[in-house]
Amino acid sequence: MANPSLLILPGDGIGPEVMAEVRRVIDWFGANRGLVIDVTEDLVGGAAYDAHGTPLHDDTMAKAQEVDAVLLGAVGGPKYDQLDFSVKPERGLLRLRKEMDLYSNLRPAQCFDALADFSSLKRDVVAGLDIVIVRELTSGIYFGEPRGIITEGNERVGINTQRYTESEIARVAKSAFELARRRGNKVCSMEKANVMESGILWRDVVTEVHAAEYSDVELSHMYADAGAMQLCRWPKQFDVIVTDNLFGDMLSDAAAMLTGSLGMLPSASLGAPMENGRPKAMYEPVHGSAPDIAGQGKANPIACILSFAMALRYSYDAGDEADRLESAVNDVLGDGVRTADLLGEDGVEPVSTTQMADAILAKLDATS
Repeated sequence: MANPSLLILPGDGIGPEVMAEVRRVIDWFGANRGLVIDVTEDLVGGAAYDAHGTPLHDDTMAKAQEVDAVLLGAVGGPKYDQLDFSVKPERGLLRLRKEMDLYSNLRPAQCFDALADFSSLKRDVVAGLDIVIVRELTSGIYFGEPRGIITEGNERVGINTQRYTESEIARVAKSAFELARRRGNKVCSMEKANVMESGILWRDVVTEVHAAEYSDVELSHMYADAGAMQLCRWPKQFDVIVTDNLFGDMLSDAAAMLTGSLGMLPSASLGAPMENGRPKAMYEPVHGSAPDIAGQGKANPIACILSFAMALRYSYDAGDEADRLESAVNDVLGDGVRTADLLGEDGVEPVSTTQMADAILAKLDATS
């Protein structure tokens, strides 16, 4: 059988730095675990604009459609702030999500024991936290029509449309229920059915999907604003949260800060199965391009490394190897190894981007 394939898009800012360390991890699995992945690399975001005048070249988009998975670093930076909206670096990322139809965005919020004191919440609230927010990614208010800025009378009016079909809600609900079966078997669906018709439909469809196919999974419903409050009050009450594009964007960022640092958080965006049975997939760290530290060796590579771990789990049917990599990260943090974003203890010297990867690779070596 052919080797699994991966398209790497380092992007902008710290993207190339953290991706370089992921390449070392990928090579380790090929050399030590017999998991050889055919890797190609291309441009996205500002880097693609500089080379081609567009944040995503058509040839790159075609490659993304052909591979088993895409791994993206980060896009954007102040250099591109004045570009027209249509060619801003972020448009490359949105095009990938839309044209690959990556409708299910998985955002884990896991608090490693060694980092529990880095959260803004008390240790007992976040220690052992392990939840996933499943965000619908290709519809809702970010894509609905009509949209734009128009003039009514003597003033401007901004318009965005929240729009969902039954099938769009059903497929992301199924994604959440399937994920819950592999975890704690609980799903909480969040919307605003009290004030939004789209929320009423969302609740109805999730309930129907649950009754028809997933009655073994515990289902609850919560208004999204109450969900935000509960995430701050007692987040460990949740296992899998499923919600729409807008609320998922906000709730997942709130959950991210429970863990102490954006530099720790991976994500996966999944679509429908391809001919080989694997889902269309793109993996990326939650953090941005961090232009203020780009090129200084200060970036934390863990979020991008854990994004590759998600690829091992969901795209390459290598859950045991994903566990191996995640355990290596946990052990390194337990040893007190810290990049600059994770500093808190007096007298601890931060390690560089490369040194953090060195430590993770050393833990992997100890398991092989």
